[in-house]
Amino acid sequence: MERWPTGRMLSAVARGIEHEWNAHLARWDLNHASIPVLYHLLGGPRSQRDLARASGVTEQTMSRVVARLERSGYVERHPHPDDARRHEVVMTEAGRRVLAEAGDPRIAEEMSIRGLNGEQVAQLRDLLAVMLRAHGEAPVDGAPVPYPAGHGHGVAPGAVAAEPAERPDGERAGPSR
Repeated sequence: MERWPTGRMLSAVARGIEHEWNAHLARWDLNHASIPVLYHLLGGPRSQRDLARASGVTEQTMSRVVARLERSGYVERHPHPDDARRHEVVMTEAGRRVLAEAGDPRIAEEMSIRGLNGEQVAQLRDLLAVMLRAHGEAPVDGAPVPYPAGHGHGVAPGAVAAEPAERPDGERAGPSR
């Protein structure tokens, strides 16, 4: 492994983390592409085009992501109030609950830094920031996706998790307790 090219090593780690993150999210019928959309919708309704731009994907890809979220009851499409040809994507209450539960950024962070000490994490973050800028991959608006209320920085360990979201069919989304 020490002889692997850097790109292969980086790709192998990223694929492993993505696979583990997707397995976590699958319990709520989510994946790595749908969580950022829910975060973006915390700020209010957005067009599919705006969501695609903010997520760095094509409109066709966003259409599939939104359709999956809609089938799960986490978002709805409403006619735009000023333009009948357009629709806005709106997060439902079930979407807010599932984001609070499944989208806890601490879980993804734990997956991403497993095996590293604090100094190594700081070094890795600095190096990744340099690489992201070099590859033009900084977030569209220049800021990270916000943490939902009750998650992320400043939350005491052991804080009470949200109840599993209930889907429109009355079934519980997420792991059984």
